[in-house]
Amino acid sequence: MNSPDQPPPAAALPIIRLKSDRAPGHPWVWSAQVHKPQARLPPGSLVEVHDARGGFVGRGFWNGHARIALRLLDIDAAATIDTDWIAARIDRAVRLRRDWLHLEQASDAWRVVHSEGDGLSGLIVDRYADILVIEYFAAGMWRFREAIHAALLAHFPGARLYWFAESHVQKQESFDCRSPDVPAAVEVREHGLRFHAAPGSGHKTGFFADQRDNRRRFAELAKGRRVLDLCCNAGGFAVHAMAAGAREAVGVDLDAGILEVARANAAANRVAATFEQADIFDWVRAALARGERYDAVVLDPAKLTRDRSKVMEALKKYFAMNRMALDIIPPGGLLLTCSCTGLVGESEFLEMLRRVALNAGREIQLLQVGGAGADHPFRTDVPEGRYLKAVFCRID
Repeated sequence: MNSPDQPPPAAALPIIRLKSDRAPGHPWVWSAQVHKPQARLPPGSLVEVHDARGGFVGRGFWNGHARIALRLLDIDAAATIDTDWIAARIDRAVRLRRDWLHLEQASDAWRVVHSEGDGLSGLIVDRYADILVIEYFAAGMWRFREAIHAALLAHFPGARLYWFAESHVQKQESFDCRSPDVPAAVEVREHGLRFHAAPGSGHKTGFFADQRDNRRRFAELAKGRRVLDLCCNAGGFAVHAMAAGAREAVGVDLDAGILEVARANAAANRVAATFEQADIFDWVRAALARGERYDAVVLDPAKLTRDRSKVMEALKKYFAMNRMALDIIPPGGLLLTCSCTGLVGESEFLEMLRRVALNAGREIQLLQVGGAGADHPFRTDVPEGRYLKAVFCRID
């Protein structure tokens, strides 16, 4: 007999029918695209999906309470979504990072599972040395938690597991995720440098592995320059830049707590980066009044919105921040401007920069448009998985 958290075998799965006779083209299927089942199904139930003609589409999670009613997991009619299936997907994800990308040579902080990018919709796993942080976005994945934890420990024996789900996700998806005690902070390494990571703390982790490659690239370009790290968080860009030979680095953030982490990171790597608590607009205005200029600037604000109706408002904020940043960069300077707002696409972000250049009467020469590291893969049919934009620019 199946336990409540062990879904039934595929032969017994209830059927959800699409309103269209075509496959949805995306693993997320909205409630308006399906015929709701007559019988009530618990949130996160495994179901078989058929098109309007009765043809097999795939298997996935059903949640009649959520905005995403269906999460397609596998389109192979022979596949069974069970603990072995979960283990196989996690094995594939880990082998990509270890055997293909050789991430352990560069860092012990990397994304282990990137939701749809690894075929595990509703699950994100991040590694910080011996800690694995597991974030649940779907009731269906939460029902598989024991299988997920066991599969992860098979690849990371002795790892400490910390799992959570944001409160708004638990409410939308109708599940109750109870997290264990917050693990003690740990030190991680990245390209030979040392950083503090504190999963479960009030500052996310204090370390964002998705910017790993961009930190190193910025440091290479900023050698010999005066660096300004705006919205610096734990100071990763500033520390990397100073370690690579920047002349000076100042980080600015409004969060006093995370700046203590940034200072500890600078001390751990024996670099002389300094960090100041301030609103970035106020700080830049004061610096301009003193006649200051910085010829290598990073602008990496936190996510600005999760609401599609507020994308234009977010773009206006990006415009204001980037327009302000241009004022403190002399001709021939470097700007790395970033957006982790997934709802803002790359084309929209670049159009915003075009308008900034026009407004400022400056030329913005795009050198490179990057994103998250390769441990954050995204599928061609899930552009939302490419949330991070990192645009390297030369300002004239």
